[in-house]
Amino acid sequence: MAAERPLNPPFRAEHIGSLLRPPALLAARTRQEAGEISDAELYAAENAAIAAAVALQEEAGLQSITDGEYRRHTYFSHFFTHGLGGVTVEVATDHAWDYTNRAGDQAGASLPLVNDRMRWTKPVHVDDFNTVHALTGRTPKITLPGPCAIHFFGGRENISRVAYPDLEPFWDDIIDAYHKEIAALAEAGCTYIQLDETSLAKFADPAIQQALATRGDDWRTLLTLYADIINRAISARPGNVSLGIHLCRGNKRGHWQAEGGYDLVADILFNRIEADFYLLEYDSPRAGDFSPLRFLPRNKSAVLGLISTKTPEIEPADDLKRRIEEAAAFADIDQLALSPQCGFASSFPGNPITVEDEIAKLRQVVEVAADIWGRSEPVRQF
Repeated sequence: MAAERPLNPPFRAEHIGSLLRPPALLAARTRQEAGEISDAELYAAENAAIAAAVALQEEAGLQSITDGEYRRHTYFSHFFTHGLGGVTVEVATDHAWDYTNRAGDQAGASLPLVNDRMRWTKPVHVDDFNTVHALTGRTPKITLPGPCAIHFFGGRENISRVAYPDLEPFWDDIIDAYHKEIAALAEAGCTYIQLDETSLAKFADPAIQQALATRGDDWRTLLTLYADIINRAISARPGNVSLGIHLCRGNKRGHWQAEGGYDLVADILFNRIEADFYLLEYDSPRAGDFSPLRFLPRNKSAVLGLISTKTPEIEPADDLKRRIEEAAAFADIDQLALSPQCGFASSFPGNPITVEDEIAKLRQVVEVAADIWGRSEPVRQF
């Protein structure tokens, strides 16, 4: 492990967290689920894959290093199902929540079912942090699902009224879990946490608004509620922990769930939610223009997700630089950074690109960021 000085995030060249699983790891998980190998054997296969993923990120020139989310089925399920318990996940039968790809094909959404009280009994991702920390001298990043994910995808009707006769204890249990998990991560030495709170960017989509209204939820009410829940969940983080919020419109094997800009949520997102910075999907016209960045206060920063993890095409450097210049018309360029729009494998099978595509895209992030801001530089703190 090279001796390097960890820097405070966000960095000019960022990535969201998940990486394509190598074939050996995909095979090992399939065999473990079939009872052909033990949990310990799967864990060893995960460790080998994580070591290779750390090396891949370092070789690409990244400063924030993750475990690729290699121990998870999806970006959000592991924390709730394995960590807190009380939650199962099935495929939603309501097609209003389906995902779509650029060919127009549909993929079903995950439906979380809360069957029992959710309890934090021990750290969920501290071992993931320790694994990465032992492999790199750069800054390990731990990603956590946003605290509102379960409610957004399932709604009140899929939260047991036996376990939670009213919703306040439901939110209390979730907030308690985030306080304890963040404290455990900080105690282990983690200084970079990212919340993947994907619901917020989806509120602009009329189809999502209608799906929420059909089940009895008004998106405007949820936006205010979710902002408060996020703030409560992150309020006790130590001062040395940098916390960013990632937003996207769905990322499932090359499919997306929603479209629409940040206009309706930008003021609350940037000025009410007490995150340090934001990692924003901006890889396609579905994300709208950069004008909502005018709400970004001077003491915060935004990472522009201009590179797609859904498609193999490599975005030209000149196009990326032009788009960053366009964004700088609404927020100081010193407040900006660059990343892919989402992870490469938010669910275990991953997006329909190759590892070679993934590496090329990560290198493109690093090279373009270096051309604009200088190599390996963190975003300037105001």
